[in-house]
Amino acid sequence: MKKNQEHNWKTKLHEIIYEADTPAGKLFDVVLLIAILASIVLVMLESVSSFDAKYHNFLNIAEWIITILFTVEYILRIITVNKPWRYVKSFYGIIDLLSTIPKYLSLIFVGTHALVALRALRLLRVFRILKLARYLGASNQLASAIKASRAKISVFLFAVMIAAIIFGTIMYLVEGEENGFTNIPKSVYWCIVTLTTVGFGDIAPQTPLGQLIATIIMIMGYGIIAVPTGIVSAEYTKASSGPNAKPVEDKGVIKSVTLNTQSCSNCMASKHQDDADFCHKCGYKLRYD
Repeated sequence: MKKNQEHNWKTKLHEIIYEADTPAGKLFDVVLLIAILASIVLVMLESVSSFDAKYHNFLNIAEWIITILFTVEYILRIITVNKPWRYVKSFYGIIDLLSTIPKYLSLIFVGTHALVALRALRLLRVFRILKLARYLGASNQLASAIKASRAKISVFLFAVMIAAIIFGTIMYLVEGEENGFTNIPKSVYWCIVTLTTVGFGDIAPQTPLGQLIATIIMIMGYGIIAVPTGIVSAEYTKASSGPNAKPVEDKGVIKSVTLNTQSCSNCMASKHQDDADFCHKCGYKLRYD
């Protein structure tokens, strides 16, 4: 009986923390989202010396309140899953830890000799902005599109690097050290800067032939920027054509079923069907009476 009661409150708490379909889950996400945004604003204001000097105590108290809130959230996320280390070692688990510990570490690293380290620890709180990705549904589609495009983009970037090395070497031979192209690596650096249309202007070709080659590289740059954008856009369109639908075959008929945000407390897998009773990944029971 006691075990069933414990399992019951853990299941309810897991639904609130890890899922967004229930009113309680939505409220939890909204409160946490506000806390994350408030924390980011506090970090930014704290970096303004005049503001920090005037409202230091307020900023410190507010930061402690938010840190304690994130600590409670982190602990609850651990105790509501069957395999805590799976969450701790996950991407969001690491981000949650990095965004929480700096305030506690600041209690250890005190004194003027540790001010530099303290500033670095405070900057770690910016990791909280990555917690926002958990609440942006489109970010999952974008991540999937980038993941699906990684092979094509890798080949493309490899080709760009080859082109940069070739053109950089040519510019080193054409311009020479007297015009700022003192070595091949520096010439390759100039080529990459020009190819990406950044154009710092610290090095510039002086000879007519060098300027002609630079013009060709600049024109190529516009096409190069468009290629990875097109690759990712095509994959993103494919991924977003049905964000909440999944085609399945039932008695030879292809139909789509709606997916929800229900998360498995055993393996943390998501995107289950609305009427699913068991996890599609590990087979763990999702629903309990």
